[in-house]
Amino acid sequence: MKTIEVYDPAMCCSTGICGTNVDPDLVNFAGLLAQLANRGIQIERHNLAKQPLAFGKNEEVRKLLQSEGPAALPVIYWDGGIHLKGRYPTKEERPGWIRAALGKEEVSS
Repeated sequence: MKTIEVYDPAMCCSTGICGTNVDPDLVNFAGLLAQLANRGIQIERHNLAKQPLAFGKNEEVRKLLQSEGPAALPVIYWDGGIHLKGRYPTKEERPGWIRAALGKEEVSS
């Protein structure tokens, strides 16, 4: 089973809809993850503000935060390896994520 694990920066929610500045990339990413979860992909999200222990337990994420600070977030793992850091997938990348999740191509960043 494919897995995606996301270490989000500190924020009030992972949907991107809360607050005064709605981030469309975050809203679209949340939608992408929902689509992938509906296709059987295991999704885990960790919010720095709400689940700091998860960040401390992951040695790679902890080292990134120590060396690069919060600009390294989000850190997105695909099947256990870091796939993206410091940004969410773009509009152009998201269809490739769905195809990769369905086994139709390799995931690219």
